[in-house]
Amino acid sequence: MAAAGLGLLVSVSAWVWFGWLPNWRPALRLGERYGIDVSAHQGAIDWDRVAHDNISFAYIKATEGGDFVDARFAVNWAAARRAGVTVGAYHFFSLCTAGDVQARNFLATAPPDDGAMPPAVDLELAGNCDNRPDPGAVRHDLTSFLTIVEASWRENTVLYVGDDFAQRYPLGAEPGRPLWERRILRRPGGNDWTIWQVDGFAHIAGVSGRVDLDILRS
Repeated sequence: MAAAGLGLLVSVSAWVWFGWLPNWRPALRLGERYGIDVSAHQGAIDWDRVAHDNISFAYIKATEGGDFVDARFAVNWAAARRAGVTVGAYHFFSLCTAGDVQARNFLATAPPDDGAMPPAVDLELAGNCDNRPDPGAVRHDLTSFLTIVEASWRENTVLYVGDDFAQRYPLGAEPGRPLWERRILRRPGGNDWTIWQVDGFAHIAGVSGRVDLDILRS
């Protein structure tokens, strides 16, 4: 009996993890819409199928650090727009490169575009370089990056701040800058967020494997 019960539990857990959860989407509230964020990690994407799966926006990785350009940025950007998906570009911020150098790399790859969403910056320790500068140095470089990018785009940058980054570098509030919050399966509280990353294991038509599901509210 115990073995049968354990087997049932394993089966149910597998169904939840591999069947129900990747296809679950929280209900949208007034003014909200579904989106995804992608990089070359997702490989080739069929953006027409993505658009027909009720995905209306996508943040696409453009750059990282001072010299890295995502191999599929230009392809994803053009194909998503042709499919009617609203696009935005994001930069993965490196702790090993000066902020002004990173800003120039981003702007050379994703120059201002009136039809795009505001640029975004991804602040995480996971996947970052080994350096861990003091908070003052990080604040200086991040401010430099944001100042240059925002002067060019004439829009405030969206901030995605990972929990690991926030614990190491409690930079405080950034007045006027939209927040992109990661709350796995839990709707963020309050009204200070603009984008909610729901999870990182969604199944979306046109994307091979799993991808981040987001909700944008206007």
